[in-house]
Amino acid sequence: MARDKEATKAKLLEAALTEFAAHGIAGARVDRIAAKAGCNKAMIYAYFGSKEDLFDEVLKIQITRVVEAVPITPEDLPGYAGRLFETYERQPELLSLAGYHRLENGFEAISKAEADAHVEKVAAIAAAQERGELPREFTAEELLNLTVHMSILAFSTPVASRELVVCAVKKLIAP
Repeated sequence: MARDKEATKAKLLEAALTEFAAHGIAGARVDRIAAKAGCNKAMIYAYFGSKEDLFDEVLKIQITRVVEAVPITPEDLPGYAGRLFETYERQPELLSLAGYHRLENGFEAISKAEADAHVEKVAAIAAAQERGELPREFTAEELLNLTVHMSILAFSTPVASRELVVCAVKKLIAP
């Protein structure tokens, strides 16, 4: 019977997401990923090269999913922050993966997927500032970082709510 390469890769990526979100890069075990995926661990190396490359691929996929599911809306930054908060509630693995990536690569380290998404979002906010739709008290990059981090910070506190995030970002951009 022929092996379905794409189905095997998908199983490995799903198993790796769970493993990396729970244990990080250093704590994750390829044996557990392979067993959960019902594959031979040699398939991980054949398809992804290394455990680190597998982690990078899982992180890239998760970031891409969030970028596609929650496109930047500079004309409604409070709504954008609220949608991010909801996404993190539904998919907390992304925050775990990003945290482990920074812990193991340095706090300033960001993945290529994250950097690419960041550049596009900053450009969208800068364009909205040029049109006068957003205040200029903060640079576009600062405004994006504050908005995104408010959605993350609110998610990580016991009093977290979408409403809290939306209200905070409204105050941030209020004239």
